[in-house]
Amino acid sequence: MRLAASAALLMLAAPGMAQPAPRAMILAAMADSAAGWNQGRIDRFLAIYSDDPATSFTGNKGVDRGKRGIRARYLARYKNQFGTTTTGRSALSFEPQDFRMLGKDHALLIARWKLVTMGKPAPASGMTSLVFRHEAGGWHIIADHSS
Repeated sequence: MRLAASAALLMLAAPGMAQPAPRAMILAAMADSAAGWNQGRIDRFLAIYSDDPATSFTGNKGVDRGKRGIRARYLARYKNQFGTTTTGRSALSFEPQDFRMLGKDHALLIARWKLVTMGKPAPASGMTSLVFRHEAGGWHIIADHSS
């Protein structure tokens, strides 16, 4: 079972128990998103993004809004990752660099991303700044700036 879902079930099953800290919940959601990437499952990878149409992804090609726009961007850029074969697939990981709360329902995670692609001698790497909002379904990205 996914880590984020496990944490949510634990909270429902044990009212009065301390809730997991936002940082732990966000890092679990990030791990689950990376697992979706590594399995070539775009919906699992994108589950961490808010369904809010104002959700944004900013990269070197500009800004995309909404999960549909973000999905189209990833599918166009990483066709091999989410295709029917494993040829050219990559493995994604994140290394947290900074975390802070931006109020009780918002948080900022700054992380280094690393992408190891089969057949390439060196991994791609960069930084990402992610603003999360606590929503009914857990913590979700509302703004992603990756470079």
